[in-house]
Amino acid sequence: MNAVAAPRTAALGRDFDDFDDVCDHLLVIDHGPEGDGQAGAVVGGYRLLRASVAAARGRFYTAAEYDIAALAARRGEALELGRSCVHPAYRYGTVIQLLLRAIAAYVERHHIGLIFGCASLAGTDPEALALPLSYLAHNHLAPSDLRPVALADRYVEMKRMAPEAIDARAALNALPPLIKGYLRAGGMVGDGAVIDHQFGTVDICMVIESDCVTDKFRRRFQ
Repeated sequence: MNAVAAPRTAALGRDFDDFDDVCDHLLVIDHGPEGDGQAGAVVGGYRLLRASVAAARGRFYTAAEYDIAALAARRGEALELGRSCVHPAYRYGTVIQLLLRAIAAYVERHHIGLIFGCASLAGTDPEALALPLSYLAHNHLAPSDLRPVALADRYVEMKRMAPEAIDARAALNALPPLIKGYLRAGGMVGDGAVIDHQFGTVDICMVIESDCVTDKFRRRFQ
């Protein structure tokens, strides 16, 4: 999309960083003859990092953008989600449903109580994204004991519109499908957005308590 690859990334034609070796990688593979000629290929992916593993690694990816001390203080296992990706030819719902279903099974298997991670809106102009950012901040802000806060030198105010000026339906329509999926699962947002110039996005931090996942979402994906 709007991402600008670093020279080595561009040369290899792959996205990679220092976290890859310590994360679990969730993949969707097209095993059949149908589709857009991608049989046998990876057509979707997610990267999963548990708190117990991150402790050995030293940090979470999210910590480069957010102060997550409130999350780290919670007892029990937590899970950072990141690097979600679906092949353009497969963006009709099925792949993301498979990914979310597998994450639900992963959460149950590892007794995870808290899920979090950065999610992105396309573009680097917060004012152009004032409607969805304001809607999220006014309606889905995480409580203080679960609230990540954007790092001071990267903090971008999300409340750019007054609550009474927000058209909720239009705001939801402006959100990427993944963020809407997190909200349906009971997701909340942290305080402040972060501009990621390399990826060409405005990032927010999502938080979901496993015990508070909505019944509708649980029935659908478990």
